[in-house]
Amino acid sequence: MRKMPLHLMRSPLAVALALALSVTSLLGASPAGAAEEGTSGLPVPRFVSLKADTVNVRNGPNKDHDVSWVFTRAGLPVEVTAEFGTWRRIRDSDGSEGWVYHSMLSLRRTALVAPWLKGETVPLRDSPNPDARVVARLEPKVLAGVKACDGKFCRLIGEGFDGYVPQSQLFGVYPNEKVE
Repeated sequence: MRKMPLHLMRSPLAVALALALSVTSLLGASPAGAAEEGTSGLPVPRFVSLKADTVNVRNGPNKDHDVSWVFTRAGLPVEVTAEFGTWRRIRDSDGSEGWVYHSMLSLRRTALVAPWLKGETVPLRDSPNPDARVVARLEPKVLAGVKACDGKFCRLIGEGFDGYVPQSQLFGVYPNEKVE
């Protein structure tokens, strides 16, 4: 009988365990109740906002990747389109995408008023009704906090204003999304 080195010998239990782990890995299964490794467990896509005044956006999901551009304003809304470990791929109101470290993002909801408009304003109303009294006119790209959305109108609060804007005129909320 030929002798095998000790490190090559396997017990039947070790072989069965290794086989089970290999099959589980191949099928993409994970233990019951375990969250997918490397993800937040939050829905993707989703809107979040920038937590800091300076946020580096990288070409890939780690610090070895080059910085594509730098955001210089806290509170801007961005859409998380993918997750990889502690990194989030985001898209801004211009449609540009890149990777941001998760701690640079906040779950606080904000919105930009119609960043796609040029030379027009958006009416801010005193109630969530298209016929409600106009209390202000907001310029495109005005940043506001989102207090609530009913699927048609969102209540926005910002420096010197508080009122309602049609949801379709905002970047930072989805059509028909309800925010409380």
